[in-house]
Amino acid sequence: MPSVTKNFDDLFEQVVKNGASDLHISVGRNPTIRIDGQLVPLSSFDAVTSQDADSFIKKIVPEADQERFIKEKELDLSYMFQDVVRFRVNVFHERGSPAAALRVIPTKIRTFEELNLPADIFKEFSSKQQGFFLVVGPTGHGKSTTLAAMVDYMNHMRADHIITIEDPIEYLFTSDKSLIVQREVGVDTFEFHKALRSMFREDVDVAMIGEMRDPETIATAVTAAETGHYVLSTLHTNNAAQTVDRIIDSFPAGQQPQIRAQLAATLVGIVSQRLVPRISGGLMPAIEILIATSAVRTVVRENKVHEIEMLIETGLEYGMVSLNRSLADMVKRGDISVETAVLYSLRPEELQVLLR
Repeated sequence: MPSVTKNFDDLFEQVVKNGASDLHISVGRNPTIRIDGQLVPLSSFDAVTSQDADSFIKKIVPEADQERFIKEKELDLSYMFQDVVRFRVNVFHERGSPAAALRVIPTKIRTFEELNLPADIFKEFSSKQQGFFLVVGPTGHGKSTTLAAMVDYMNHMRADHIITIEDPIEYLFTSDKSLIVQREVGVDTFEFHKALRSMFREDVDVAMIGEMRDPETIATAVTAAETGHYVLSTLHTNNAAQTVDRIIDSFPAGQQPQIRAQLAATLVGIVSQRLVPRISGGLMPAIEILIATSAVRTVVRENKVHEIEMLIETGLEYGMVSLNRSLADMVKRGDISVETAVLYSLRPEELQVLLR
């Protein structure tokens, strides 16, 4: 059977042919791809040896970064295979051997409709001129893809200066009505928060930050939203209420009242999403939508975050949707099974009520 290095091109062709979302290289295992959320070993390839893994990583990591990988033991980067498919890559070590996880980044940026997102709501979010908007959810559930759709919509509808700060750069944008500048952490800037601070001197209208990783980045982003910019970003949280708590709790107690007031004043909305297996095959998003109404701003400012879920449940007229309602609607349309809905629900008992 072929090895991953001798049949390097064949391996990536398998990723494309199977419509995989991820490729994993790990010593002692066959190369493994993820299709519709499920891991599938490629049994037509030999199990990866330490030498295979080392050679594979040397092929995808630029020579200038290989010393840094050896020194730091892990590295984020992007990789393009023959102008056919682009990947977000993390190379790392496990049990003393190198390993790699590659996420496919589609070359075409899909629209809200193509992503099965509620287009009217997302077009409304994308029309905002100022504030702070977040897409949250677990790793691998389409947060970057949703933000890319928003940036691309703005690009075709607005004449703005848009900057993205990412680690690494994922989707590649071609400026249309907007001027889009893309900066990669480690290549074009050293830190998210440093690039954000520079933004204040770069005549930027919209900033898309790949991920809110530390309090300094969050504080700078919220300040940017206060001073006339529209800031979009992601967080690894489960829902809107947890997101607000995570942001505030990342600061020392003495700073929390200030960040709470800033967040209450600047928040535009929070979308939490999960990619759920569809009965007909493939994945589609189940989403929770929080829109920053005056009532939402009040509960954030007064530290009554536990009331957010109730405001989402009763905010249908404003366009808000709970995750359970989204899942229940998908079941009723025949998109997903009841069992799948229950599996992805954060409150299965409440979901059962909606399904009756």
